[in-house]
Formats: sequence, structure tokens, C-alpha cells
Amino acid sequence: MSEKREREVGKGDLVAIWDVPLSDGLHRVEFEHGTTSGKRVIRVDDKELLNNEWMFKLVGSESFQIGRHRCIIRISPIGSFSYEYHLEVDGKSYKKFTETQSKIMKTWMVSLPSEDYRVVLEKDTLDIWVNGEKLEVTSEFVDGGTEMHFSFGPGGIHQGCIASKSSGKRREGLIYDLLFNGSIIPEAPE
Repeated sequence: MSEKREREVGKGDLVAIWDVPLSDGLHRVEFEHGTTSGKRVIRVDDKELLNNEWMFKLVGSESFQIGRHRCIIRISPIGSFSYEYHLEVDGKSYKKFTETQSKIMKTWMVSLPSEDYRVVLEKDTLDIWVNGEKLEVTSEFVDGGTEMHFSFGPGGIHQGCIASKSSGKRREGLIYDLLFNGSIIPEAPE
């Protein structure tokens, strides 16, 4: 069972879990596979997308969508009654897809007493998302770089700014910082 995170042993037919990082949030994909019945269940964020109770073919693939992203779970035999599960997103292996996402997305967590906010910058499009909602952004050139200003929270009460500047190193490219209430918010690990 590759590319998965294990859960409690013996929890039904749950065989694989993947966390898929997208601009609108981190999506949890769960896959159940009944190795005697061929049962296949796919859940994304606890919502059941597929439930086939009886299937005579124990190997193969299942396709589904997460937003605009096309996903395939491939089931392959690795011995007698042992199987391997692979997730592909947009034609890329899970590993390759998550590596690509980490290069094109910057993510920060802003924790306030009322709510936690996940702020994501898509570096390739310069779109900013907060808790899964794409925001309107006002951009301006400043000395040494650019600033992208946006509002979020109930009624847009919170103001954020993503500042970009050159790293001075060609391989590193631009450096992005999230500024909130005059402080730089550290990037979140995903």
C-alpha cells in the first residue's frame, strides 16, 4: 500500500487515505476496498462519491473529480490477495502532484479568536484564496516589489497583504510574505 497514510488497523475495509492540497483547501480522499467482495467506496471530505458493493473484478481503477481536478485510484495486485493503491491527480502520481502543488502554492494559517483562516497564494495565477473562497485583490507596485491587498472574514473586516520581492537569487525567484496586523505570518507546512 503505497502513497497512503494508515489509520486504525481493522477499521472496516479502509485501505488508503490521501490528503490532496488544492487552492480551495486540503481535501481528504479515503478509499475502501473489500478484497473478497470487490467493494469499492470513495469518499472526499467525508462525502461519499462512489459506492459499489459487489464487483467481481478486484483490480482496476476508479475515476472521480475534486472540483476541476480529475482523479483516478488504481488498484494493482502485489501477490495473492494483496493489493497496492495509487492515486493520480490530473494525470500525475500523487507524489508528483503534491510536489508540483508545493511549488506553485504558498499557504499560511492565520489564527484569530473567532476563526482560523487558511490563506493560499497561487503563484502561477496570483489568485488568493481564503478558506476555499477566491478573493478580489488590489495589487500595487512598491519599492522593491509588489503588494497584493485583500479583505477577508465576516464582512471583510480583516485586511491582509501579500508582499513579494526578489530573493536576489535566480533559482529561488520571488519571496512572498503574508502581512497581517503589521506582522509577518510564517508559512504553513502542508
